[in-house]
Amino acid sequence: MNDRELSDMIEELCHSKAKEFKLLGYDVEGADVWKCVSSKYKKGTPPLHQIVNDILSLRINVYMNWAMMEVYKG
Repeated sequence: MNDRELSDMIEELCHSKAKEFKLLGYDVEGADVWKCVSSKYKKGTPPLHQIVNDILSLRINVYMNWAMMEVYKG
């Protein structure tokens, strides 16, 4: 799998998670999901299985806490 295919796959996972959140009534974009998940990768990019797990297991309360902190920072 090359870098472009990997990037497309991760992007699709983030959009899928955003759709899940939209079904729950939250207005979330795939790019925001990625920003939230990747914000905890301070030491570099983890293995692919961890990235996939972090995206798919993201809970709405974790996302909303992250989003609120981003608002306070900005």
